[in-house]
Amino acid sequence: MDKKFDHLHLESQIYRFWEKGGYFKPKVKKGQEPFVITLPPPNVTGELHLGHAMYAIEDILIRFHRMRGEPTLWLPGFDHASIAVSYLIDKQLAKEGKNRKEVGKEEFLRRARKFALDSKKRIRTQLKSLGLSLDWSREAYTMDEIRSQVVKEAFLRLYKKGLIYQGERMINWCPHCQTALSDLENEYKEEEGQLYYMKYGPFTLATTRPETKFGDTAVAVHPKDKRYQKWIGKEFVYESLIGPKKMKVVADEAVDPEFGTGVVKITPGHDSTDFEIGQRHNLKIIKVIDEKGRLTKVAGRFAGLSVSEARKKVVEELTKRGDLVKTENISHAVGHCQRCNTVTEPLVSKQWFVKIKPLAKPAIEAVKKGKIKIIPKRSTKVYLHWLENIHDWCISRQLWWGHKIPIEGEEDVLDTWFSSGLWPFSVFGWPKETADLKTFYPNTVRETGYDILFFWVAREIMMALFLTGQVPYKTVYLHGLVRDEKGQKMSKTKGNSLDPLQLTSKFGTDALRMALTYGTAAGNDLSLSENKVMAMRNFANKIWNASRFVLENPESEVKNSKLKNKDDQWILKELEKTVKEVTSHIEAFRFGQASEKIYDFFWHTFCDQYIEKSKARRNETQATLLYVLETSLKLLHPFMPFVTEEIWQEARRRKTGFFKEESLIIAPWPK
Repeated sequence: MDKKFDHLHLESQIYRFWEKGGYFKPKVKKGQEPFVITLPPPNVTGELHLGHAMYAIEDILIRFHRMRGEPTLWLPGFDHASIAVSYLIDKQLAKEGKNRKEVGKEEFLRRARKFALDSKKRIRTQLKSLGLSLDWSREAYTMDEIRSQVVKEAFLRLYKKGLIYQGERMINWCPHCQTALSDLENEYKEEEGQLYYMKYGPFTLATTRPETKFGDTAVAVHPKDKRYQKWIGKEFVYESLIGPKKMKVVADEAVDPEFGTGVVKITPGHDSTDFEIGQRHNLKIIKVIDEKGRLTKVAGRFAGLSVSEARKKVVEELTKRGDLVKTENISHAVGHCQRCNTVTEPLVSKQWFVKIKPLAKPAIEAVKKGKIKIIPKRSTKVYLHWLENIHDWCISRQLWWGHKIPIEGEEDVLDTWFSSGLWPFSVFGWPKETADLKTFYPNTVRETGYDILFFWVAREIMMALFLTGQVPYKTVYLHGLVRDEKGQKMSKTKGNSLDPLQLTSKFGTDALRMALTYGTAAGNDLSLSENKVMAMRNFANKIWNASRFVLENPESEVKNSKLKNKDDQWILKELEKTVKEVTSHIEAFRFGQASEKIYDFFWHTFCDQYIEKSKARRNETQATLLYVLETSLKLLHPFMPFVTEEIWQEARRRKTGFFKEESLIIAPWPK
């Protein structure tokens, strides 16, 4: 046995051995309920990041249930990521001094298809390098022929039931990408800004956006605010920057009497709260900012200015007129396009929407009645609150890359989250009654980051209940975000991001996987540093060295001890206790505690204590050493699959009487 585990050389060999053996394919047995996870499909945007390395949690579950002899399926796939790929193709064209209009739709789509294909190949290799035991024979893609038909069928069923409609509503708009955005693609960032207090007829009110005042159609107060009772329902005329303007005073509970002066201007065309207030009070919608982020002709002499230019100009003129009372520095959340980082504009636009409340009701009931369990439990309240206050979902995008809306004459494509919301059953070819759909749907677990509970998980549940009449899975497990050792969000600009492939190259895949699970808990962010990965590399070395000691006994004849020695009895009791605890922790989705327990047992109990004690009576303890090693490798395998498999194969070559299964991946889980 070599002095160290050569991860760079051996990991790829071991993965090919598993693939060749067909171990990733489920062995369906009549009467046995399968264990199923559909991989959250990575976007075909090039490279994996540390968040994707959290797929290790799913692999722990898959390997655990496979070793228990259950028909186990982990189905891989990819997401076409319409806006992300569109943005990257635009960047590619810009480097060549071109744009999408110059090259045309066909050339743009050709580039997008090639980019997606190249990305899939690269990501597939990366997923394999992480040791993920996925059934590649069932790989799916949100834009392949089968999934495209599923998307069309789902859209038409919702449309025929009146749950999809076209209308004018408030949406997030990116002036640079020239498309509507999903809530996930509209990232809010805290920025320093100013609160402007300005005279408004008989009132003084505060706003962060004075440039939108040309689209105001009312001012609002809280109905119980005693300061303004006499004004509710009345109208007043004031001299605006572009002439006299009539304004109505409305009372609405959405107004915070503690904000500013308790009076707010209502711009229904450019603020989501104002839009809702406008709907309740039948206020006119005036479009003052266009799709390019410039003021429209309703702004008079300010028309054509960008938002930032108009804000500066409006503030200057208000100051000259004596209408600017004061300004305050504030920190507030500003929406940005996730892809290009442009400040987004909330505006009313004619788009396609899903009428979401009728779909949300069954999704709420499914969780309340326990048909779906969310881990951690605290996330259940968050899920229910979001669904109980949900708004209609804008599903149209002004892009070329994506699923075209299946309505004649329509050129828009669907939001990527529409197709990914069908993932738990689209992968099996729904609505056709395929053998896989009958066998593997519903799935068992949805494991993903807590940050997409609303954007993806909730939509999967709503879509599944409406289209299949079943919940898509029984359990939702939410992991935290991977942060740096100081708990800060990782980013390339901060210089604190870690590349998962560089870490696995340096320390081995097992070390990274163990570092991502050790000491973590559901829904909690985890801090990762190179030192933590290095510590787990040291643990992998400990496993290797201890195994060398056990397997390279120069007096290799195993004598069956009657275990009269108290040390032997003690280690077997400790092992039995460890098996029960590790099993219980995995069953309860406590992966951090499971990994801590097996780490502590192997290093401190087995190596530091029992192996040291065994050296004085080596031959007598050999059978116990082999049994404890064999069982420990089984417990470690879901967490650290490569080093444990290589030791298993080395042990089989030595014909010790233990390690009988041809691969550790299918060895029975210890009881």
